[in-house]
Amino acid sequence: MTSHILVIDDDPVQRRLLTNMIERLGHVAHLADNGRSGLELLERKGGMINVILLDLLMPEMNGHGFLEALAERGIDTPVIVQTGQGGIETVVQAMQAGAFDFLVKPVSPERLSIAIGNALKMASRDGRVKTARRPRGGAVGFDDVVSASPAMIRVLDLARRAAQSNIPIVLEGESGVGKEMVARAIQAASDRASKPFVTVNCGAIPHNLVESILFGHEKGAFTGATEKHSGKFVDADGGTLFLDEIGDLPLEVQVKLLRAVQQGEIETVGARQPQRVNVRLISATNKDLINEVREGRFREDLYYRLNVFPITIPALRRRKEDIPVLVRAFVERFTAEQRLSHAVTVSSGAMALLTAYDWPGNIRQLENAIFRAVVLAEGGELTVKDFPQIATQIPGYVVADRSGFSWGEAGPERRPLLAAPEATAASRADIAANPEPWEPVADGRFENAIASVDQGGEVRKLADVEEELIRFALKFYRGQMSQVARKLGIGRSTLYRKLKDYGIDPDNPLREAA
Repeated sequence: MTSHILVIDDDPVQRRLLTNMIERLGHVAHLADNGRSGLELLERKGGMINVILLDLLMPEMNGHGFLEALAERGIDTPVIVQTGQGGIETVVQAMQAGAFDFLVKPVSPERLSIAIGNALKMASRDGRVKTARRPRGGAVGFDDVVSASPAMIRVLDLARRAAQSNIPIVLEGESGVGKEMVARAIQAASDRASKPFVTVNCGAIPHNLVESILFGHEKGAFTGATEKHSGKFVDADGGTLFLDEIGDLPLEVQVKLLRAVQQGEIETVGARQPQRVNVRLISATNKDLINEVREGRFREDLYYRLNVFPITIPALRRRKEDIPVLVRAFVERFTAEQRLSHAVTVSSGAMALLTAYDWPGNIRQLENAIFRAVVLAEGGELTVKDFPQIATQIPGYVVADRSGFSWGEAGPERRPLLAAPEATAASRADIAANPEPWEPVADGRFENAIASVDQGGEVRKLADVEEELIRFALKFYRGQMSQVARKLGIGRSTLYRKLKDYGIDPDNPLREAA
């Protein structure tokens, strides 16, 4: 169905590029070069415009002024904000002002297509509670994996390619990023879709039982083996075996797993002959397996057998664009599951809060937070007050009203890194008296963050100061790589190279270099 998209951008090149993308998607583009002319065009076109694509930095009336004008006029057309500044403060301000989604320039056609599609779905909703797309624990395909960020789009593209073969796959990423869901999507898109999908959490099995659970045992093979057990490899024969947290496998079991991968045979405990199995193996880990190999905790030969097609799934804090899409998907699903008689929406303030948070537990934590909020919601809109546990973990936030929040005068970029807003005067005084390296004192300033001379009174080497400055910037800007690179005045590729050169972990910048 053809829709009408209003593009508001003062850059003629950007307008032309966006027009081409929009027309290739089968929609009609209407153009304006600033917020004021965009408002005039919107008023002339009446209800024709379905989605607004808005730049933030423009003359006469910028993006924020345009959003305020829409709110004053009561216009609820979904607005997708574009910005060349990917800092979290820009995102939060846009979401708080009522933006539906945001895009970081340069915008890819795939990302634009997803954003417009999601906005059109919201615009077409008639207020009825929809049925959930799938039951919990049901079959999962790539269409069920909610994503909007370029990083996840690349992950799903790799996963789709891997699904067309039986190549062993290792899914890397922190706990809760959705590794099992991607694995299930790979299985559903492969020629094994109708076959078993068997999951094993290697870290949750007692070490003395791992071998029996994976490969099975014969009756009487050991004390307590009163019956024959087939094992997970046999259960998954013809289908896919998903080994979660494979880095926790004992070394003695890794030897047998290597034989299963190499020769397609398993040795059942107590059996006289090996048994052939046809299993597609997908492994997952939240550990650095190559480091486990160096430390002697993981077999090198097994690592190279399994790590044929590695796919790294980024943490949720690395793909903030996914948060609004995930939030709406979870709200819709839980509204249906709880059989609520009314639709539930998310206020702009709550969406800004959820987007600002770093989600150390990733998607699993976000899902649980939304579930709790939907179950306990008293009205038809989730606000900041429905997420008290999240709000208290963002230092410096101030509740503006029932539907919004802000960071006060300092702004998110200057908010304290350790002290929460409710910290006592005594605790603030303690911080001021004993400031840790790179942590703020009571008034938010950083004192003696990076020393210019060493303990012997000599000027420090440039490389040492550069390394420390990069670590400081990563901590100060909470791992937002685009912002760190911009503030340091270097490109992202240069930043990543320096992280590798200095052995800096972007998720833990204070850790000593390897």
